[in-house]
Amino acid sequence: MADFDAAFEKMIVDEGGYVLHNVPGDAGGMTYAGIARNKNPTWGGWNLIDHDQKGPLLTSFVREFYRAEFWGRIRGDEITQQAVAESIFNFAVNTGLNVAVKLAQLIVGVTPDGAVGPKTIEKFNAVEADSFKKAYALAKIARYADICNRNKPQSKFLLGWINRTLKGLK
Repeated sequence: MADFDAAFEKMIVDEGGYVLHNVPGDAGGMTYAGIARNKNPTWGGWNLIDHDQKGPLLTSFVREFYRAEFWGRIRGDEITQQAVAESIFNFAVNTGLNVAVKLAQLIVGVTPDGAVGPKTIEKFNAVEADSFKKAYALAKIARYADICNRNKPQSKFLLGWINRTLKGLK
């Protein structure tokens, strides 16, 4: 079974670590460790951040957020190949669960409904990991290009998104 801790450590680096960001033009708005405040306003970590209480408790809130909202929902503990689980998890964090799962389902030949059920898990576990990662990387880059074509100001993030994708192929 895939290991959440290993996937989390790679993803948190891609998200910029345990840092508060507010990048102009970023649809996520203010983020901490990649958690967007405007999309997750009730996340318990905001109360700690607002009172400048950073430390182990906040780190624990971040880890549990990602375990519940992303790893659990892709059923990462049921995916047998670490590389497949990490790739889907990392992309889900970056673009959203629904998009990441649907693209992964297309790669493995499952009807893309955005829900990770038994058929999807079976296909994730049967796919050859290296081939999946390469095909998924191409699909991710196409998705990023589509975002930029539809919303030109997002183009400033394209190189970073592509670099994140290529880093995941190592």
